[in-house]
Amino acid sequence: MVLFLCLLLLSAARGPHDETALGRGIIYPAAYLGSTQLVTTKQPTKKVRMQQAQEAVNRIKTRLRKRWYKSPDGEEQPSTEVDLAISNERIRVLNADTQVSDMQETMMDHPLKTISYIADIGNIVVIMARRRQITRTLDEAMEESGVMLDAEGRRQPRKIICHVFETEDAQLIAQTIGQAFALAYLEFLKANGIEDPHAQEIDYHDVLNSQEIYGDDLMLFSNKECEKEVLVEKERGEIMGMVVVESGWGSLIPTVVIANMSPFGAAARSGKLNIGDQVMSINGTSLVGLPLQQCQQTIKGLKSQCLVKFNVVSCPPVTQVLIKRPDTKYQLGFSVQNGIICSLMRGGIAERGGVRVGHRIIEINGSSVVATAHEKIVEMLSTSVGEIRMKTMPLSMYKLLTGQEQPVYI
Repeated sequence: MVLFLCLLLLSAARGPHDETALGRGIIYPAAYLGSTQLVTTKQPTKKVRMQQAQEAVNRIKTRLRKRWYKSPDGEEQPSTEVDLAISNERIRVLNADTQVSDMQETMMDHPLKTISYIADIGNIVVIMARRRQITRTLDEAMEESGVMLDAEGRRQPRKIICHVFETEDAQLIAQTIGQAFALAYLEFLKANGIEDPHAQEIDYHDVLNSQEIYGDDLMLFSNKECEKEVLVEKERGEIMGMVVVESGWGSLIPTVVIANMSPFGAAARSGKLNIGDQVMSINGTSLVGLPLQQCQQTIKGLKSQCLVKFNVVSCPPVTQVLIKRPDTKYQLGFSVQNGIICSLMRGGIAERGGVRVGHRIIEINGSSVVATAHEKIVEMLSTSVGEIRMKTMPLSMYKLLTGQEQPVYI
């Protein structure tokens, strides 16, 4: 079917318009240059269609030049100003200069299923359509498909009508028609109870768009008042007395987090650093994006200094997560093992919602899962829909705070 072919070629399900607006119709101003008929094959390739579109443009431009030469005063022959009305049912060409009781004169009207291809070439858009008749005798049905018989009953070549328009919105018009095909295709699937992977992809894209980037640190990093410069005084040869861990893969700004401080160390004595603070730089050297071991070595190298300047963003030790999942058919996009987030799909709703690899889940929808079995956590996540709220923290920090590991201060 042409509908399936055009959907495949244009792949415009994620088009530029709202589905409701496209159902009513989108109107673009354009200049109608003319139409021509071309001989076509039964199942032309995309390359052939583009060649046909270019041939149609060349024909129309040649025709316009001939008119110009024949004009008595040599003036350029004007094109017709029109409005292209595009919906997920049809494409209409309306006379922009004709208004009768607010109803524009319809110059052409093509149901969407009769459109074979759309091509945009610079500021030119070509719409190719099969011929269509209102009544359908056998001969007329063959004419509709582009097949005609001569006087001796032999098949004549298939023909296709090419309408050529000039507009600055050529590319956008092609995208809009492609989106109209995609929506019409989805309606066809729903009406026939057919599940299609392409339709699921479109659905997931809509879900992804509804999932805003979430996380307390988003507000914290954007708020200059939360970023602070801390001067820590210490004895020469004294360690900082702190433990830092990775913020977790998926963090908005990957850096190290203060996970623990010795109550007698220089860091704790300053009274200005807290567990959960993300360290952006030390003495002007950025730690953002550096491996944990390199950040630890930088801190160890401060042992000989008496005054150290930290640039940190004050963050709570617990990370808030909000994932919007309308139905269980949509994957969350991360894996869990014994409450620990092991992997994360880049760009999915989970990453946008604040999930980080290497974090321990503490709470799901207000219920603590600290002592919950793995199977139960998986069940809670796999069956949850709507807004899924979680609290997580880096695994190393969790183990230090719960006494499962002893801190090694640097």
